Amino acid sequence: MRSRRLLVLASVMLASAAGFSAAGAQQKSSASKVVVYKSPTCGCCKAWVEHLQANGFQVDAHDVDDARLQAIETEAGVTNDIASCHTAKIGGYVVEGHVPAADIQRMLKTRPPITGISAPGMPMGSPGMEQGSRKDPYNVMAFTKDGRRTVFAKH
Repeated sequence: MRSRRLLVLASVMLASAAGFSAAGAQQKSSASKVVVYKSPTCGCCKAWVEHLQANGFQVDAHDVDDARLQAIETEAGVTNDIASCHTAKIGGYVVEGHVPAADIQRMLKTRPPITGISAPGMPMGSPGMEQGSRKDPYNVMAFTKDGRRTVFAKH
């Protein structure tokens, strides 16, 4: 009788551990999925998507027209001073423009109280904007919907 109880208890513990493991895998999987809204004709946006994929992100890219992209940016709290050519959503955050994958990974790991991060404009040398050897210095900015801006990373 005792060995049967131990067997049942062990089975419950294993099933429970498997459930936690599956939940953890599901959470990690959904955290690494990025939904990107971009222009269908923009080559640098496509290159940024490829940069994310090469760094382990699952990307669901949607080609949208300029009016729709502007609406998505506005709804996400992206203003003209931090806007770029594509907008992404991941893990409850907004990522605007050519932000390096390492910065996104750090944001997801540290979970700061921000709306998102942005590489304003289209900085030369940022992921997707590599053309020749030119690499301009740029900042990735953290932003909130109430207008606060701070430097998240310097490149």
